[in-house]
Amino acid sequence: MCRSYVMQKRCVYPSSSAPNWASMFMGAGPELHCYTEWGSRSPEFEPRVLGNHGIFPTVFQLARNQYPDAEIGVLYDWDGIKYLVDTLSLSYHAQSPDYQKFPGELAKMAADYIIAKRPMLTAICFDEPDHTGHTAGHDTPEYYVALHRLDGYVAQIIEAIKKAGIYDNTVIIITADHGGIDKGHGGRTMEEMETPFIIAGPGISNSGRFDDSMMQYDVAATIAALLGLEQPQVWPGRPVTTVFEP
Repeated sequence: MCRSYVMQKRCVYPSSSAPNWASMFMGAGPELHCYTEWGSRSPEFEPRVLGNHGIFPTVFQLARNQYPDAEIGVLYDWDGIKYLVDTLSLSYHAQSPDYQKFPGELAKMAADYIIAKRPMLTAICFDEPDHTGHTAGHDTPEYYVALHRLDGYVAQIIEAIKKAGIYDNTVIIITADHGGIDKGHGGRTMEEMETPFIIAGPGISNSGRFDDSMMQYDVAATIAALLGLEQPQVWPGRPVTTVFEP
């Protein structure tokens, strides 16, 4: 599978969860979608634009508008995700049981969903590395053990994509909402503000590492470009065309 990646995708400030998950899905920063705090469940001030369901336009809403019958899903550990994805545009969304008691359950849920429904677009949002960063610390042996487990979850999902018979036309993106330092995040250090972005699949360049100045909200724009979705004017996000095959 062809792949490209960058190690310095810049998140939005503050380097905390809701503002960055929102930016990843909404193609814009907090000054436009207005989710500004770690656990924002609704905008803290008036968004610049509201979409069909009274929420700033998400990539899921764009996909639903253009492909009304498409299977679109979001599965997650952290409860806060459901406030940021426009659930009315989704075919399915679900939260895993407590992953500390049931490790790996989200990966199993995602695999079952992919095999059963063969979605056009799905996001699977793991919380375990973030939790480990808060408890044991980032850049600690425990943190890298958590990342190793995450590798296993990704392998399960890729195997499910193969079993579903959609591997040859599936693009896979692996990225994160923010980084971390010591036992926290939310600040301005590069350890908190930068994350990797890895993309692989058909139509993706096999050039490996690229150096474009990628922002968090460019993730949504890149997904939109891959699916042939019309990007709203209010999105400042731009597709990272470097990763596409000529």
